[in-house]
Amino acid sequence: MKVTQPLMKKRQEEIQKRYKDDPQKQQEEMGKLMKEFNPLAGCLPLLFQMPILFALFATLRGSPFTNINYTVDIQIFPQEQLERIQPQAYITSPQNIYVNDGVHFPIFALIPSGNKLVVGDRAQVEFQTVEGKSLETLKQEYNQTEVKPTWTITKGSERVQIDQDGNLVALQSGDATIQGTIPGIAANKGFLFIKALGRVGAFDENGAIHWDILIMVIGFGVSIYASQTISGKGPGANNANPNQDSINKITPFLFSGIFLFTPLPAGVLLYMLIANIFQTVQAFILSKEPLPENLQKLVEESQPKTTKTGKGREALPFEPGRSKKKA
Repeated sequence: MKVTQPLMKKRQEEIQKRYKDDPQKQQEEMGKLMKEFNPLAGCLPLLFQMPILFALFATLRGSPFTNINYTVDIQIFPQEQLERIQPQAYITSPQNIYVNDGVHFPIFALIPSGNKLVVGDRAQVEFQTVEGKSLETLKQEYNQTEVKPTWTITKGSERVQIDQDGNLVALQSGDATIQGTIPGIAANKGFLFIKALGRVGAFDENGAIHWDILIMVIGFGVSIYASQTISGKGPGANNANPNQDSINKITPFLFSGIFLFTPLPAGVLLYMLIANIFQTVQAFILSKEPLPENLQKLVEESQPKTTKTGKGREALPFEPGRSKKKA
């Protein structure tokens, strides 16, 4: 692409200038030019990778590689409004939860008596499958001890109280929100030098550095720089564009910064790093190969022709090969 882009731009300008008074012919010649250069050819490897990246991202952002959160909204009314409340079971949207390797169920959070309470009421927040089987029953069936839900109050901590078993107590009237979290059974499983495949971010809430993720982010930036440098030195590459050189220098820092402040799961970063390393190796191998005949011919035609008698020296007026000036 680095070879064909300047040549393609030059040919486009020539066609536009030559057929500026004939739009139909200009469009026809542009179509022939697009078939000859095929500007989308360099995008095919990226297009093939996109479904893999999306699938990997979706997998590592869900159970069993990360914790799954459930949001439960609570409405608390004064005792005087007790008669106006009609008990109705409250359920959240189900989410896919792994309880063992290869075993998962759609599970939702449930308040059998409903999420509308009066001051002093007590309720139980449970996790169940759509078939009505409780999470505790599943844990016993599959001998799973790592799946232990936790509860936190994200809104209205003065209005409601909840313990880690899901026992809820209404304290004051108003709205409150609680969050139930089911840990992923593989959230802390590592691979190679990665401590946890589902971990997101190079820094945790306490400011501690996750060196495995930081190394991958830096490595990804280095691999981008290496790939661009190697591609820019390939046969026929145009290295006289200072704007492109500036972009090549900024791009690695830009991507590294994005992954630091908009983090991805460690497993996705590992895949992207390995894919980029392979791409860099591929660019290095291709840089050693000669250009196809059609591209080489175009490159030679685009280069200025000067008559020289020696290495880097133009012919003198009295030497053979010097074109004579017309009188």
